[in-house]
Amino acid sequence: MIVRAHHRRPGFVLIIVLVIVTVLGLLAGSFALSMRVEARLAGNSSMESEMEWLGRSGVEYAKFILANTGGGNQAVHSLRQIWAGGPGDPGETNGPLAGISLKGVECPPGVFSITITDLDRRFNINTLARMPEVMRREIMDRALTLMGVSGTDIATIADSIGDWVDRDDLPGLSGAESDFYLTLEPAYLAKNGPIDDLAELLLVQGVTPGMYWGPRAQWHTDQLFRPRRSRRDREDLPAYTAGFVDLFAAFGSGRVNINTAPPEVIRFVLGVDDAIAENFRRARAGFDGVEGTEDDTPFPSPGAVAGMVPGINPAAAGVLGTLIGVQSTVFEVVVDAQIGNYRRQFTALLARPGGREVQTLQFSWR
Repeated sequence: MIVRAHHRRPGFVLIIVLVIVTVLGLLAGSFALSMRVEARLAGNSSMESEMEWLGRSGVEYAKFILANTGGGNQAVHSLRQIWAGGPGDPGETNGPLAGISLKGVECPPGVFSITITDLDRRFNINTLARMPEVMRREIMDRALTLMGVSGTDIATIADSIGDWVDRDDLPGLSGAESDFYLTLEPAYLAKNGPIDDLAELLLVQGVTPGMYWGPRAQWHTDQLFRPRRSRRDREDLPAYTAGFVDLFAAFGSGRVNINTAPPEVIRFVLGVDDAIAENFRRARAGFDGVEGTEDDTPFPSPGAVAGMVPGINPAAAGVLGTLIGVQSTVFEVVVDAQIGNYRRQFTALLARPGGREVQTLQFSWR
């Protein structure tokens, strides 16, 4: 009798089938994901032009608002006005800006929102080059002390910034010129001219990312030639109460607008204490004590400070006029644009030197 053996291995065959199905599924999923990414990139690329024009439309929208705010050499610019997000002066609410909004502006095929910030609320750092050395040093000493910089570093930083913006190659007592920067890796020359971007300060001897960004330093430590820091290193950074970005700007008239400047800027520019700096804010905020509302009482002129701010010596009011003003000439505009689910942020610098003419100085996006 012949006995035939039957080799049945259904379990093994099932495993092979499952493996094949799994591999095919993974390949199909990977292909679908790849196609989805490609489609998204293609879609984003196809609307690049539309997105850029949407951003530029937001900038033109800001220019229209600024052109119809105040105007003329006698204008007063304050946080009550529409460009700053306030309810508007009577001349604005009864003119071309009536009912205008800074948020959710529809501009088919998308929508944008804008934020306008004047740079004259901070001190133009390039003004230092035109100041007598004694006055320049006093202002920088007050600013660095307010920031919380160590007394042993103040002289080095103050003199080095002065050397960076002046036009000669003669270093200050504790400063630095090109001969110092050429010894660094990588080497570079001192600017010896106006600062075009405030981030240039990160190249100046003694200035650290912590000083530059102030309380926000832990999120902004990777700048220019600075090495990347670990999370632990960021937590060990010295704490500064304010940064250069809070007190200074690279553009502006050279006079701080006392109708928009925060108390800390008023404090170091004018050399007053916290109480008097706060009195500036209260004087312009009106009865409700809140800035950017209808009852704001902005300073009509620098000379009005003596009568409106308690604690200010009237005899010093004339001197203050060389450092403060009531107008803003340069504005930063941030445009948040959106088309469908695609978003992009644009930034522009606008100048309003006088009258209603508004010029575009810079335009960029990220």
